[in-house]
This record gives sequence, C-alpha cells and structure tokens, in this order.
Amino acid sequence: MKYGLFFISLVVFAAIVLAGNTACCLEIQSDAFEDGGDMPVQYAGKGKDISPPLSWSDVPAGTKSFALIMDDPDAPLGTWVHWVIYNIPETATGLKEDIPRILVLDDGTRQGLNSFRWTGYGGPHPPPGPKHRYFFRLYALDVVLELRAGANKGQLIRAMQTHILGEATLMGKFGDQ
Repeated sequence: MKYGLFFISLVVFAAIVLAGNTACCLEIQSDAFEDGGDMPVQYAGKGKDISPPLSWSDVPAGTKSFALIMDDPDAPLGTWVHWVIYNIPETATGLKEDIPRILVLDDGTRQGLNSFRWTGYGGPHPPPGPKHRYFFRLYALDVVLELRAGANKGQLIRAMQTHILGEATLMGKFGDQ
C-alpha cells in the first residue's frame, strides 16, 4: 500500500509537470532569412530599414498575447535594442513585413522605444567590422500586459517576468564581413 500511494503520487506529479511544460515547442521563423543566416539589406539601416516578416507556430496552450524583443549583443557599447513590441494578439501567427512605427497598431499591439530612442523597428546598422548577431526573441504570455505603449525593453521584461509560457529565438546576421 505504501508503494502504491507513492507510485500514484509520482504519476500525478509527472502529469502536472508535463502538462505545465508548454515552453518546449514555440517556434519563430522568417521567410526573409534563415536562422543564423544573413539578413537582407532591406531590413537594415543601409536599406529600406523595414521590419522583416516573422511567423510562429506551436503556440503553448493558455497564450493570451505575444511579445517580441530584437537586440544586438555585439554592439560596441553593449546590447543595442532594435525593437520592442508587445500585446500582440493571441490569434496572431506572425508579423507582416514593414510594421508601421507607431505606438499602437490597429489590432491593439503596442510598440516600445528602441535604443535609437524611437518607436518601433530600427534595423541593423553596425559599424564597419565583423557581422553582428540580431536576436528576435518571441515570448508567449499568459496575459495581455497592462503596460503603456512606448515602454522600453527593461520595463517589458519586468512586466512579463512571471507570465512567460514559451520562448523562441531567431537569429540573423548583418554587417560588412
């Protein structure tokens, strides 16, 4: 009897852990470049400086909104934030190319300030030298954040800290070499 109860408890615990482990599957990709590949110049400051198309799949159950942060950890002065966008509706399966640089989009999606000190996407513009890495980090959240439009990366990270159901990363490179 003692071992039977232990076994049942173990099975219940495992089921709870596995049911709550939804962070394993979220995926993000782009039709414009492959993960780890070069980003086309049209998405950079030297080109049209428009946001690339992004899509995602395998969304965790319970997702109420998405957030995305794009940054460059190779910037000379430390990590440079290129895009902060959040409260993307739970029904979204991606972001189209060339998202307008406005605080609030028609569907309620909000954009924050990047390191250029403007709203919305700011494409790669590294100094001469080796290519930089640009990380697009997508977060599936269990809430719609009560965060004003125009928030910065730090404010977004703090607001979503205990609400992340899943995370996926896409990395693109851009630069001279």
